[in-house]
Amino acid sequence: MTNVDPNALSAVEAARKIRNGELSSEQLVTACLNQIAKTDDHLKAWAYLDCEGALAQAKKCDNHRFRGKPLGPLHGVPVGLKDVIDTSDMPTCRGSVIFQGRQTDQDARIVELLREAGAVILGKTKTTEFAFMHPTDSVNPYNADHTPGGSSTGSAVAVSACHVPLAVGTQTNGSVIRPASYCGVYGFKPSRGLIPRTGILQTSKTLDQVGVFARHAEDVALIADVISGYDQRDNLSFSHARPKVQEGWNTQAPVKPNLIWIDLPYHDRLSEDAKAGYSEVLEALGGQVERVQGSKNLHDLIHVQRVIHEYEIVHHLDDIFSSSWDHVSQTIKPVITRAREITEQEYHDALAIQQSAIEYFDVFFKDYDAVLAPSALGEAPLVSMGGTGDPICSTVWTTAGLPCLSLPLLMGNNDLPIGVQLIGAAEQDDRLLRTAHWMLKTLEIEDS
Repeated sequence: MTNVDPNALSAVEAARKIRNGELSSEQLVTACLNQIAKTDDHLKAWAYLDCEGALAQAKKCDNHRFRGKPLGPLHGVPVGLKDVIDTSDMPTCRGSVIFQGRQTDQDARIVELLREAGAVILGKTKTTEFAFMHPTDSVNPYNADHTPGGSSTGSAVAVSACHVPLAVGTQTNGSVIRPASYCGVYGFKPSRGLIPRTGILQTSKTLDQVGVFARHAEDVALIADVISGYDQRDNLSFSHARPKVQEGWNTQAPVKPNLIWIDLPYHDRLSEDAKAGYSEVLEALGGQVERVQGSKNLHDLIHVQRVIHEYEIVHHLDDIFSSSWDHVSQTIKPVITRAREITEQEYHDALAIQQSAIEYFDVFFKDYDAVLAPSALGEAPLVSMGGTGDPICSTVWTTAGLPCLSLPLLMGNNDLPIGVQLIGAAEQDDRLLRTAHWMLKTLEIEDS
């Protein structure tokens, strides 16, 4: 990788070079800032960029290494944060004019963990309004006429465009997996409860989960380990031991994994090029993939997710919606109005179905290492169609809190990426990455 521009390095390689003195953090951060300066007027990935602060952090990292002090796993490596994640030294505006200039006194818990690991926080990446539906002005790095997806829009764009090797997003439905698919990068949404959410905009206490983006699979494993941890302030954070995700990636599968493809009703909406691509992957993996028809109960989780998400976003943010209604987009207003009509009984019924799905998958994954599935219905839709694309390919798995990984394996008819998704057992994220590594080797695809 000696001829690779610093900003195009993987996070693992950049951290290694910084540790060994082959590259300084200041050089790496400068290269990233230069790439942003060249391309972000067009791509519009960043809501806030702290150039001066990032260079100061980088110099501090270099001085720390020079003095022989202990180095964290992301020492000197720049990271982008979705603009719903609180930082004490820069604003967090949540994709809305309502929060313009908003700044907190404390970092989100994951920001504390990133700083402890030595990461350089470069700035805030753009998000849809309230991390929900209304799109940003960011464009797809492959074709500006197409959406980059949402709601973690800027994070996917920034990684795809080599602005940063790593970025953090959130997913309540398909907000990491879908933009990763559209922008041709790896997107990893770990198990629910693995990563603490304290200091992150809450739209659904039940469904909100943190995810990460990178151009290399090992990189998503690395940052997932860094920001994983127990936080008693988060109602979903669990206090027992966590999987070591990077170790899983670096471990060889002892036997060929058992994979399953579940045909679900929405698969009839897959584009023809997506269908062809997924068929090729299934054929290449041969007898390791069992194909079955999905039950109606699984498809019902799509309605369950909508009820839980809409009921909770209104209950969490209704004071803001009511007091600032004129500043809420026309995109979200009908959804808020509809959500206010969901009854408490409907909400609790949905929670009960969700719990039964969690229990079902606990048993299901005793027989399988991973589910193979679409990351999206096809290539990124045109911006002119409105919205950020359909999240339906993620809904079932997110609702059940399962770890999900989108791999950038396919290209569509318009030379736009299409991701392939792997879904694993809850709290077995290491096993999922091990399976992903096996699959990439089997398909003779390099981690890139």
